[in-house]
Amino acid sequence: MKIAILDSGVHAEHPHVGAIAAGFDATGSTEDWVDRTGHGTAVAGAIRSHAPGAQLYVVKIFRGGLRTNIDIVLRGVEWALEQGVDVINLSLGTGNPEHAGRFAEWVKRGGVWVSAAGRYPGQIEGVVGVESDASLERDQWRWNGEWEVYASPYPREIPGVPRERNLSGVSFAVANVSGLIAARGWPPAR
Repeated sequence: MKIAILDSGVHAEHPHVGAIAAGFDATGSTEDWVDRTGHGTAVAGAIRSHAPGAQLYVVKIFRGGLRTNIDIVLRGVEWALEQGVDVINLSLGTGNPEHAGRFAEWVKRGGVWVSAAGRYPGQIEGVVGVESDASLERDQWRWNGEWEVYASPYPREIPGVPRERNLSGVSFAVANVSGLIAARGWPPAR
């Protein structure tokens, strides 16, 4: 299973991440896809914990902070699809309705897209839209029978750190679902 992680890059030497199949800097601002914020590395670690045998394809779409634009994201999606990825993890979303059509064109080109529900591309038909549900464990998901899934907003556990003090948010719920799709397939069994 090949998973594209469109995020802040990945620090490949992190022990929770493991081998990276390939990487690409869609921002065009650097010559590497190394994570300098930690977000993409945490997302990769969450995915890897569910799908240890998956091939990870890193696409850096954020430079500096966790902000980007539609052209950079779609440049990253294009590269990922050229690599033949099965799952596209987009731990992001936009409320700009002008972006809906542009995303929809790319969704048709392949891969299982996983993104935040209620935003674009997560509210486009054919994209798995993810909502956070802190009552779920990391290896659980609740599926509405169509395109929306609820999952834990927590990444990997940190020994000695209470769950509530760890990072959390829809980004990690999306990552958990991407990893679970790689491990269990889509759609979920009923």
